[in-house]
This record gives sequence, C-alpha cells and structure tokens, in this order.
Amino acid sequence: MPHYKLTYFNLRGRAEIIRYLFAYSGIKYEDHRIEQVDWPKIKPTIPFGKIPILEVDGVTLHQSLAIARYLAKETGLAGQTPLEQALVDAIVDTIDDFMSTFPWGEKNQDVKQQIFNDLLTNTAPGLLQDLNSFLGDKWLVGKSVTWADFYWDVCSTTLLFLKPGLADNYPKLLALKERVQALPAIAAWIQQRPKTTL
Repeated sequence: MPHYKLTYFNLRGRAEIIRYLFAYSGIKYEDHRIEQVDWPKIKPTIPFGKIPILEVDGVTLHQSLAIARYLAKETGLAGQTPLEQALVDAIVDTIDDFMSTFPWGEKNQDVKQQIFNDLLTNTAPGLLQDLNSFLGDKWLVGKSVTWADFYWDVCSTTLLFLKPGLADNYPKLLALKERVQALPAIAAWIQQRPKTTL
C-alpha cells in the first residue's frame, strides 16, 4: 500500500473530495493541514505553488481533480466503463466550472458579496435544474456510487452554507446528498472531520 500525504489548508475546500475518497475507501493517509499564516513561507516549496497536493510514495501530484481522478480509478469509484468514466468526469467538471466562478479570494467584501449573490440567485438554479434532470434513479452515473456523487455532496455543502434553501426545489438532488452522507464511511468522516466554515 502506498504512503499518502495530503497537504491543504485547514478547510474542506478543494481537498474535501480527496478526503471523501480516502474515507470511503478506508485508505490510511496523512491529512497535513496548514494555517493561512504559514502559507507564504510554504508556497515556494510546493510544485506550481498551489495546494492541495498529494504525495504518493514521494511523488507529488497537484490539482485537486487530477488527484481525485487518480484515487477514484484506484478505488473503483471512477465509473464502471470508459463511457461511465467520461460521464462522471463531465459532471464533476460541470460542477467545478460553476464553483470556480466564485471570487473566493476577493478582498473587497462588498464586491465579493454582490458576485456571490448574483451567482447563487441567477446562475445556480440553471445548474441545479440540469443536474436534477441528469440524475438517475439513485446515483448521478450508473448503478453505483461514484466520485461525482461525492463531489456533488462536497460542493452542495458549501453552496447550502452560502444560501440555505438553494436546493429546496430539487428534491432528487437533496435525496442524493442524503444518500451520500448516509454511507457509513462518509457519515463517520463527516462526524470526525474538523469543523470549518468552508
């Protein structure tokens, strides 16, 4: 079994999908969390200057979704066929495209709040409608859970923190969120993880 070391801030953020994959698969890893104040001195030592990174037996992977895809393939959560894997990737990328439009690092709080409100009020409903229509009987893709289902839960947790009630008109998506959080390993992780806003 490889030795895994995940480095990210003490947030759910872009590393939480990776932590979900480790939790669900029961794979041991080092969850190395750094504080924002320490980032300026650590950043020059990180390949490409961004986190999360995952060290796998000394090899450093970067980019959260590349890391998640690697782990999903290693653990059978990427989709059962090449076509399912492409659909899973498409759903993850669609959700991520939306999450990436938020100005997370904006310093002007008024500007930040205005953009957040616009995205949550005017853009999010279209995405949620599309995901709701795409969702199968139980999972987003295929007949078993994939990392796309995990990614929906991770991102929707943040979205619902920002705007409670955002998904109220999409009961299938809320049911999927509940289904993911009811998986014993995910439920255990949610209970034990450090409590952070994002």
